[in-house]
Amino acid sequence: MVDIAIVGGGPAGLTAGLYAARGGASAVLFEEVFAGGQAAKTHKIDNYPGFEEGIEGMELGQRMQLQAVRFGLEMRYEPVTGLRLLEPVKGVETSAGVTEARTVILCTGAVPRKLGLPNEEALIGAGVSFCASCDGAFFRGKEVAVVGGGDTALGDALYLARFASKVYLIHRRDELRGCAMLQKAVRAEPKAELLLSSAVTALSGETLLSGITVEDLKTEKTRQLPVSGLFVAVGAEPRVELVRGALELTESGYIGTDAKLHTSAAGVFAAGDVRDTPLRQVVTAVADGALAAAQALEYLTLAGRPSGAMNNECGALRAQ
Repeated sequence: MVDIAIVGGGPAGLTAGLYAARGGASAVLFEEVFAGGQAAKTHKIDNYPGFEEGIEGMELGQRMQLQAVRFGLEMRYEPVTGLRLLEPVKGVETSAGVTEARTVILCTGAVPRKLGLPNEEALIGAGVSFCASCDGAFFRGKEVAVVGGGDTALGDALYLARFASKVYLIHRRDELRGCAMLQKAVRAEPKAELLLSSAVTALSGETLLSGITVEDLKTEKTRQLPVSGLFVAVGAEPRVELVRGALELTESGYIGTDAKLHTSAAGVFAAGDVRDTPLRQVVTAVADGALAAAQALEYLTLAGRPSGAMNNECGALRAQ
């Protein structure tokens, strides 16, 4: 049995592992593919403190992993297939068996939201992508489109302009939502064309994307764009399949937590993009991971006494 089991190896999970191991707990982290989560798919992260020139997302994830492992975090690259969260002794199920744990920190993150078009699924990896930094170089000299209006979409458009001959940025609203600096950069990019109040309504191609249909939402007129690549950046869906029915979820489908990241189950915490939070950035995920680990360590110190919102006694003592 381990003290703390962490599910998910993004910035939240890796930071939780660092704080848990450094705090003297036996901690194991379960990850499906590679360390860093969605951040590892980001070409360059410019707003994480301490890196004045920015840092590649994959490199940041690798550095976080090495630091956590140095303090004793055990990494297991095993997809989690089931969770036992409501009993005093928790359980994390993988193909290798069940790992028992005294506490669990859920850092399962979120997955990119799809457009919901008929042949979208079939064209993923064949022209449709959710990661510009992963696939952008495949579209050198070709026309591509980005769907979305936030920071991710704007950053993707700027990144793709390095390779593509033209980049269409398609957004449903009248105005972009991204930060002013990125908006200014996109508007100044000669290869970029903004299509506001517009939506992609169809994808052309059966085995390879050959174009898209875009509708002007005000005039209802459509136009065909002969793009070879479509990069979707319209948000994400929380990965809560393993906890549905066991933990309380918010109206928007995220894991509900209190201010100290306790979930509705004693000894179970949530951190990062999987919980309902007003900002989803690497820096907020890291802060979540640190807080969740600190609360898990406190829970262990109290030897199973009630935690979270029920643990008002300790909160009152600290306030004195």
